[in-house]
Amino acid sequence: MSATAVKTASNPLDDKTVFYLEEEPHHEEGSSTMLGFWLYLMSDCLIFAMLFAVFGVLGGSYAAGPGPKELFDLELVALNTAMLLFSSITYGFAMLAMDRNNQRQTLVWLAITGLFGLAFLGIELYEFGHLIHEGATPQRSAFLSSFFTLVGTHGLHVTFGIIWLVTLMVQVSMKGLIPANKRRLMCLSMFWHFLDVIWIGVFTFVYLLGMLR
Repeated sequence: MSATAVKTASNPLDDKTVFYLEEEPHHEEGSSTMLGFWLYLMSDCLIFAMLFAVFGVLGGSYAAGPGPKELFDLELVALNTAMLLFSSITYGFAMLAMDRNNQRQTLVWLAITGLFGLAFLGIELYEFGHLIHEGATPQRSAFLSSFFTLVGTHGLHVTFGIIWLVTLMVQVSMKGLIPANKRRLMCLSMFWHFLDVIWIGVFTFVYLLGMLR
């Protein structure tokens, strides 16, 4: 509230001032959530931009060790990419179910999204384990250091996304599709699709262009 002052108009010689309280406009609860989350995503964009820049500089420094052609299995990486793309599609179905206030379908599609996300992480961990078994460890060359840092950072984001997804599934199960849960699901949707876009960049810039070096 704010105080507003006006002079009484009944008597011009009367210098009395009347104060009254004016109601301030109220903002909806959580109205700044989306803006704040967009700012967070922009900061994450800067992190990945730096990691892409580092890989662009160091991606050709093999230190007489193995390069992308000797290490990468494009068929496996393509399968991994499909898992993440499918997870984005199923999350979209979850959002459509949320708009219809269908709690059961929302939870089902969120669970399917989580399974695709776990499949993505499982394949990525298998790839990392295979590379390390072959002696292609992060300390082997600048190329491998930048590769493990970039791809591993993305995988870490997917891990946090799955934890967040499970947390929201519990909240929706307990409290339903209340406005607060809908806002949280919207934020996670933005985060999940953001990771999808970043992975497309990783697949193109790291794997496909790496095979052409």
